[in-house]
Amino acid sequence: MAWSKDDSKRRGYHHGNLREVLVAAAMDLIAAKGPAGFTVAEAARAAKVSPAAPYRHFRDRDALMAEIALRGFESFAEALGQAWNDGKPHPYRAMENLGRAYLAFARTQPAYYAAMFESKLPPDANPDLGKAGDRAFAVLRQACEALCDLMPADKRPPALMMSLHIWALAHGIASLFARGDAARRKIPMAPEDLLEAGILLYLRGLGIEGL
Repeated sequence: MAWSKDDSKRRGYHHGNLREVLVAAAMDLIAAKGPAGFTVAEAARAAKVSPAAPYRHFRDRDALMAEIALRGFESFAEALGQAWNDGKPHPYRAMENLGRAYLAFARTQPAYYAAMFESKLPPDANPDLGKAGDRAFAVLRQACEALCDLMPADKRPPALMMSLHIWALAHGIASLFARGDAARRKIPMAPEDLLEAGILLYLRGLGIEGL
């Protein structure tokens, strides 16, 4: 028995790259509504597939969110690594570039940034997600270790503590003043200048020389 063209359409819609289309649809929804503002059904509707189709690739909404956060952290780690550039031309100038890259990512990748930091996913919910986040943080820690090396050995602060302090400063400024969505607060200066001044004061307070 031969199938007509109409019969083949009635057998069901097949999407050639459903996983990628769902991720793209979910990212658009996150950018528009925030990480809590979409459902798998909405992503399916935006992807023009049946409500059941997403579950072929993602067991639930958290799994879809985790995939987006994972991709975000991978892209984030790459951007930070390029900005750090192995501490060239000088660790302090490279740290400035790292801070600017942090803010630029929050501004230009609001869906990734929201999925990474505002989705309420436990960092260890997905082993790959945790590792990707660790790789991004490792760039910041490497930068802090290089800055600590500018100090006498007996006066160096713990690099981990320093990394956490600078991360908190960068993340706070990014979340408040450098967002890529309507929640951004207005300030009478560039967020990059605010972060640069904050890092400068912090490092000088630690007694790091060569700034």
